[in-house]
Amino acid sequence: MKKKRIFSPKNIIRTQYFLHFGVMGVFLPYFNLYCFHLHFSGFQIGVLSAAKTVTMIIFPLIWGALADRFNARRSIYILCNIISTAVWALFLFTSDFTMMLGITILYGVFYAPIISLLEAFTMDILGKEKKSYGRVRAWGSISFIIVVFSVGRLMDIYPAGIILALILGGSFLQALGALKIPRGPISKPHLQKSPVSLLFKPKIMVFLLCGFLMLVSHGTYYGFFSIHLEKLGYGKTFIGLAWALASIAEILVMIKSDTIFKRFDIEKVLIFSFGVAALRWLVLFSAISRPLLLLSQMLHAVTYGSFHMAGILYIDQMMPREAKALGQAANNAMTYGMGLMAGFLLSGYLYEKVGIFILFAVSGIIALAAGLIFKCLSAAVGKSGV
Repeated sequence: MKKKRIFSPKNIIRTQYFLHFGVMGVFLPYFNLYCFHLHFSGFQIGVLSAAKTVTMIIFPLIWGALADRFNARRSIYILCNIISTAVWALFLFTSDFTMMLGITILYGVFYAPIISLLEAFTMDILGKEKKSYGRVRAWGSISFIIVVFSVGRLMDIYPAGIILALILGGSFLQALGALKIPRGPISKPHLQKSPVSLLFKPKIMVFLLCGFLMLVSHGTYYGFFSIHLEKLGYGKTFIGLAWALASIAEILVMIKSDTIFKRFDIEKVLIFSFGVAALRWLVLFSAISRPLLLLSQMLHAVTYGSFHMAGILYIDQMMPREAKALGQAANNAMTYGMGLMAGFLLSGYLYEKVGIFILFAVSGIIALAAGLIFKCLSAAVGKSGV
């Protein structure tokens, strides 16, 4: 009985989130900083970031469609974990920009579908308890906090290249854990329409457009926030603390996901998230003091926490069971794929031209526009009954 509880489907999923976002806790705050220490320009850093995220546009859709079509979510999930880990190891042998660009693209091809397939597994396993998704997903945020703060301290002691080995180790553990993912129920698709055509429902298209803009607004933050803090004179430990604080705030929201989505409509949560994102970026437009910088990180509870949960539930609600992997893949592709790609390219191009503070002001305007578009178009679509 004890062994069965330890390896229950929910615990396996929790472990996968823990490992996946532990790796992200190394990558997001520190990979661009590692590239900065290799003396790459702002544009080169933007290109590397965009190269990885551009793979998130095409390949989650391809892998997701294949997974749904052939009932092969588990097999593809395991395959992509193993191959992406092997490809990442190649970073240990080069610091040349062109080589790193090639490795980044190849890595992205296989890394791209991992999170969307994991989200689809989670929705299946939770069943009628989907509104408690945040409690499962919170394990990823807990890991992110532990890792991001610990690595910040390590980088004050060791060379920046240590992050490559840490990411490789975490990815290897996740690939091993992927072998324990439970097999889902096998069912033949009985959709009358092509699964891809379902993505063109007006409500889904409105959400994907606004989700795209939301992540465009995050490009400056994910691409240059650590570099920004270092240039303001803050050490690696403070950088780690700032990222960790954002995840703590995110967890507080996620563990209350049941309460939030029983009390508030998903669309209202999304609109609120857009508004808080605009506020967060406008705070960073002028913030240089520790209190304001850390206060802005607390808003991550909404700009990522509630927005991400609402987006996963919104897509799950809109897509039939036979196309849920594709639906989550499309969500991931448009937001963390195309949205971040555009955000990274925009911020990378403008970083040395207008400076970080103006970039955060632009981010605030984009997030505000996304919220207004979503509110107006969702209402219009609702009234039309489409």
